[in-house]
Amino acid sequence: MASLKIFSSFWLLIFVIFSFFTLSLQKDEESGGDINSWCQTTPHPNQCKYFLGRGQHHAPQHRADFRMLALQAAIDNANEAQGCAKDLGKMCQTTAKKAVWNDCYKLVNNTVFQLNQTLTSLKNNQSSDFDAQTWLSAALTNLHTCFTGCVDLNVTDFVTPIKSSNLTEMISNSLAINHGFLKQNVTSDQTNDFPTWVTRLDRRLLATVSIQSIANVTVSQAEGSTFPTIQSALDYAESIDRQNQRFVIYIKSGVYNENIQIPYELNNIMFVGDGIRYTIITGNRSVAGGSTTYSSATVGIDGSGFIARGITFRNTAGPEGAQAVALRSSSDLSVFYACSIEGYQDTLFAVSQRQFYKLCYISGTVDFIFGNAAVVFQNCVLLVRRPLSGQANTITAQGRGDPFQNSGISIHNCRIVPDPDLLPVVGSVQTYLGRPWQEFSRTVFLKTYMDGFVNPKGWLPWGNTDFAFTTLYYGEYGCFGNGSALENRVDWLGYHNNMSLIEAQDFTVERLIAGRMWLPATGVPFIAGM
Repeated sequence: MASLKIFSSFWLLIFVIFSFFTLSLQKDEESGGDINSWCQTTPHPNQCKYFLGRGQHHAPQHRADFRMLALQAAIDNANEAQGCAKDLGKMCQTTAKKAVWNDCYKLVNNTVFQLNQTLTSLKNNQSSDFDAQTWLSAALTNLHTCFTGCVDLNVTDFVTPIKSSNLTEMISNSLAINHGFLKQNVTSDQTNDFPTWVTRLDRRLLATVSIQSIANVTVSQAEGSTFPTIQSALDYAESIDRQNQRFVIYIKSGVYNENIQIPYELNNIMFVGDGIRYTIITGNRSVAGGSTTYSSATVGIDGSGFIARGITFRNTAGPEGAQAVALRSSSDLSVFYACSIEGYQDTLFAVSQRQFYKLCYISGTVDFIFGNAAVVFQNCVLLVRRPLSGQANTITAQGRGDPFQNSGISIHNCRIVPDPDLLPVVGSVQTYLGRPWQEFSRTVFLKTYMDGFVNPKGWLPWGNTDFAFTTLYYGEYGCFGNGSALENRVDWLGYHNNMSLIEAQDFTVERLIAGRMWLPATGVPFIAGM
């Protein structure tokens, strides 16, 4: 895991948050006021004043008006950053810079998409405030992911033009402003309506035994197959006019050595395999081999509404490859059901947005579940593998870099056990529940079985520092097994041992990913609460 961090003073943070909420509450009752006074309610008032003041922006009449103006200013900055990112493509004189540019240009483009989606949806009342917070969180995470890739390949100065655009600060301001619109209980905004892309057929897909009759295409390695590779099936899906309807790709038994990308324009794709032992997608890219963490993924998914069933996603770079991702997902409203995700360091990169994993096997060593998605794992098995000599295992490394991002990792009703390859040395390898990748890292374990090999302290610092001890949120609720004892856990201010039921409920399917609104449409079984 690259050690990109965003440091700030804890007490300054408290002051900013307190000031924001105090002033926001006042603004609810106000009309009028100049831009400067409105900008004082944001975490980055100077950038707000400059970028809202330099245009032809009228003075906001109320907080909803201010939200839209701030969003438009963020979009203007994003468009400038997009131009900078495009120009950087002409300066890729090394393989490392080219690899970083490929990531950053794609990620900045996605940030522009997320911001425009947020503004348009709010203008037309097509989304909830919770949706907006999710998309804004993703927009900011995209930029942090770009910057992390620079650290991976030691070209940190390469993207300075993007960093200096003040785009991260403007998105952070929009996150803070929109946070004021969020209701205390997310479920109050929810309905029982299915998303518009869901059909009755979709709701039976995950329970269907015979998929061939309903698949749009079948991928097979048999001689004469129309679609011998998964990418060829995706290319076909992208070439036809399917009116954004679900496109089901049945992937027959076989080992598919492919690196697959599903762009954000390609929504509502479903992969169905013959089971995790039989349908395997594999690759071996890694940071040690010259890729960024982001681009090392065997399968990378950006399009929303992705569903997978009965597939193994694998990266075979091994522990020597360092960061080597098997599955990377920033697919909003995505589901992975009865899948296996296999690697060593950085196995599963849950980048951003709302994700749900059910009955999955996830294996790895260092930070093997990481990223800044709002993600729930239910009834999954986390298999801790044998790392390089001298390494400690860390199951999670959550990457929340802004206090207003509505992201976090929730591991609910799962099992944490040693993989067979760890057993011979299990007594000499330290295994921890997680460590803070970013300053506001947020991870909880709920009603999860922890085998006795989990270190009694539970959680590991980032390096030999006290980074994020006061700003992170780590917690455990109702866990059991020999590794779940709380007596010797860390004493960090941000660690919550023995969380209350009320606290734990904030990290359920219902609250963290608004799952009651969209998971019923997929047909996947889930537990909404505790």
